[in-house]
Amino acid sequence: MIRSLSSPAEAAAWCAQVIQSGRSLGFVPTMGALHEGHMDLVRRARAENDAACASVYVNPLQFDDPRDFDRYPRDWEQDARALDAARLDMVFTGTLATFFPGELCADGSFDAARLADPGPCAAGLEGEHRPGHFAGVATIVARLFEVAQPTRAYFGQKDFQQTLVVRELARARGEPRIVVCPTSREPSGLARSSRNELLGPQARERALALSRGLFATRAAWQAGERDAGALRERLLDAAREPGVDVEYAALRDPRRWTADEPRGRMDLAIALIAARVGSVRLIDNLPLDEASSAAAGITTAGITAAGITTADGAVR
Repeated sequence: MIRSLSSPAEAAAWCAQVIQSGRSLGFVPTMGALHEGHMDLVRRARAENDAACASVYVNPLQFDDPRDFDRYPRDWEQDARALDAARLDMVFTGTLATFFPGELCADGSFDAARLADPGPCAAGLEGEHRPGHFAGVATIVARLFEVAQPTRAYFGQKDFQQTLVVRELARARGEPRIVVCPTSREPSGLARSSRNELLGPQARERALALSRGLFATRAAWQAGERDAGALRERLLDAAREPGVDVEYAALRDPRRWTADEPRGRMDLAIALIAARVGSVRLIDNLPLDEASSAAAGITTAGITAAGITTADGAVR
């Protein structure tokens, strides 16, 4: 039976016992509404460590739209059952007050001046379209790492820019090792996401435009296209569908994050897309070949250290 803890303090005590006993600890931070993609992370954490735990917490600090926060799917009991079935050792949750005891303003809010700096990898794309999002991510992930003190932490490729922000955070701390697992997809090709629960049947069909655009871009790459502008146009053209409002369709070199679009010939590339399907915002990405996937640090087994470089020239 999984140990289910309702406060970060209890979780910290449990994790400390694991670490003090000399065992490795895998950690999977989540916002709940768990799906098979989360279970992939859980299985990796269990396979590669002596013990494994997860957090389930819908973090208000990373939502730029309060309405989006309010409608984000939540089902603690179902999530706990899924993690128990996956034989995870422990799951914990908390509140803003219990994650940041004594640190909130008098009205219970978090002082924006105390948000963590997410670093240069937060520039552009998601950082541009969701102001403050990565500062909220970095703030809660830093606190989660303080609570769990894990050996390894597991994140999904689908939030690729987020994995870069988290890697930088872990590098600055000196731990944990960040493991990025491939995007889990439904048989249709749609990237699994907790937000998919908010899609009706017609919207779900329209949402396939995102993965269709990504795979069309990869096909163009495999056919020999290397020009960044041409690849971006292929992605955008293939993703254009009635009812799909594309926010960005972009290419990046997975070794070197830049806020601006690359120009000219690319040697390695990852295609990224974000769109609104009705009221639901979805994101997805796809490395265009195996070398690009390896450069992005995405692994299916074992651990690799990716050489990610940001615009300031620092290796991440």
